[in-house]
Amino acid sequence: MQGRSDMAGEPRRGRRIVAAGAIVGALLLVASCASPGSAPGSASPSAQRTASPTPAATAVPSVDERARRIVDRMDVAQQAAAVVMGNTAGTDPATLHALMTGGFGGFILMGGNVPPTPNGLRAVTSALTVDPQLPPLIATDEEGGDVVRLPWDTEPGADVLKSEPASAAGTAFAARGTLLAQAGVSVNFGVVADVAQGPDSFMYDRSFGTDPASAAERVDAAVRGEAPSVLSTLKHFPGHGAVEGDSHHAVPATGMDLETWRAQVAPPFLAGIRAGAPLVMMGHLAYTAVDAQPASLSPRWHRILRDDLGFHGVIVTDDLDMLVDSGDPAYADEVADAVRSIAAGSDLVLALDGAGPDTARRIADGVTAAVHGGGLPKERLAEAASHTVALRLQIADQHPR
Repeated sequence: MQGRSDMAGEPRRGRRIVAAGAIVGALLLVASCASPGSAPGSASPSAQRTASPTPAATAVPSVDERARRIVDRMDVAQQAAAVVMGNTAGTDPATLHALMTGGFGGFILMGGNVPPTPNGLRAVTSALTVDPQLPPLIATDEEGGDVVRLPWDTEPGADVLKSEPASAAGTAFAARGTLLAQAGVSVNFGVVADVAQGPDSFMYDRSFGTDPASAAERVDAAVRGEAPSVLSTLKHFPGHGAVEGDSHHAVPATGMDLETWRAQVAPPFLAGIRAGAPLVMMGHLAYTAVDAQPASLSPRWHRILRDDLGFHGVIVTDDLDMLVDSGDPAYADEVADAVRSIAAGSDLVLALDGAGPDTARRIADGVTAAVHGGGLPKERLAEAASHTVALRLQIADQHPR
């Protein structure tokens, strides 16, 4: 999410990557040269024949397999709830807990959900967890600088870090990740991978700069810095820096072609993916030479992210209420927007309650109806739910209760 500070009425707040275009080119070269045969360094056929196989009965299922089994036991309504990240106002533990009994996949903490002390926030995040064996994704957008939710986070943001060595970004985000984890937050929508076009750009203060390689280096460091503590999210794909305008109130557009995008915009996203970021946030941005639709609703942009950049994690939308607020009648129905985004390839839809406190439930019900009515393939919903559940299982495994 774009640090939805104005949305909530709050203040708006390694190694040297080689030439920008070369990074994307290298990834595509590796992908195109990959062979389905034996990997370099793998055992010879004779060694493979003589090796003692691990009995299937004793094999430990992977997180992905466990997630698929859980999702297979869910009905469509439960799967639909599992792909919604909701929100409701306030810090009352009983109210927050009641919302999450609906089976939602996550909760986004806005400023109004954050008490003034770490212990107070820990009480909030504890209330959001209904089943510790399958905890929700508890997220916030803690960027530093202009976008801060935790009042006690004094670490610098991109506005300062763009002028510091890349290692400073790693240090700042390592400390930021620790603060979030101590308060029970598991996902940070905090790594802005947008490359600003210049100092007057809408995203300049929140980006790591105007040079793709330099920004990529800092994105890499930020992701690696917070990785031991929280799950990093890269935003706002395919890049808000090249698209002027505020996507909280419009669908900003650019005519930039795909090759220019690869060279000038993609490198920080690729760097963050290579660094292991497990989530990417889709922006409500239109690159009209690629697809006239916003990227959050575009199957083509989802394929580019998956196939060209090699991202295998969870794709989350920016707040769907922003599309409604764009004023474009094509996006006036938040439920329809959610269905379209999942059909396009998103795994998790972000739904603040700008349209009312029951927004998350209405969206889950609408997704359920779309599957039953044939408007959303049930296989796509099950795939999205499996991706999201796998991430939740990963959190449970790393932080058992």
